Amino acid sequence: MPEGPSIVILKEEAASFEGRTITRVAGNTTIEKEKLLDQPVLAFRSWGKQFLLEMPDFSMRVHFMLFGSYRIDERKSWAEPRLSLGFGERELNFYACSVRFIDIPLDLAFDWWADVMSPLWDPLLARQRLRSAPDMHACDAILDQDIFAGCGNIFKNEVLFRIRVHPLSTMGALPAPKLRELVLECQRYAYEFYEWKKQYVLKKHWLAHTKRTCPRCNIPFSKGHLGRTQRRSFYCERCQVKYE
Repeated sequence: MPEGPSIVILKEEAASFEGRTITRVAGNTTIEKEKLLDQPVLAFRSWGKQFLLEMPDFSMRVHFMLFGSYRIDERKSWAEPRLSLGFGERELNFYACSVRFIDIPLDLAFDWWADVMSPLWDPLLARQRLRSAPDMHACDAILDQDIFAGCGNIFKNEVLFRIRVHPLSTMGALPAPKLRELVLECQRYAYEFYEWKKQYVLKKHWLAHTKRTCPRCNIPFSKGHLGRTQRRSFYCERCQVKYE
């Protein structure tokens, strides 16, 4: 699943389409896609893992789910786009994703303070929301899009390993300094992820995600589908402390 930094990169890559008018629409989506014809795109925005196209009277949200992707000015030869938007001689193509319309202003539809890559990101609000859920496990907290919009499973494994917190630690048991560290590390990792992704070196920097051996302790990582979300966790039983 594309995580928040990848959507920010898409937003930057699509910026040259801003101000242009959609001249053709195609794809196998079931939404009323003809509604997009002759619409000028005022802006491309992102919130967490969602890519947003803002138009005068409505917006469109693209969520790439687990296996979604996109192409700019080219198409996949082996797959039909879920949605294809033409801008004269240029086009945007979205695959294996969910698309829907948003009929209210985007500033009312989304909590920008929760997006770890937004200039409005509020770490204090994140800490307050974590404290209000004392029984929530760390492995679920980082994946909660109402708290850390844009963070995904890679974030979860890498951040918890960096700060030496076991994924089954609970928010109510985390000492205040460790809670602050968790919040700030999520944002710090978001921008590192962004830079590494742009340079095509993201996987080279993984310390825990999909790894077999702890680079600190040189012992096998534990792995399992933990917490309410049941996403894969990779962690060290020796150096990642379980606060409970």
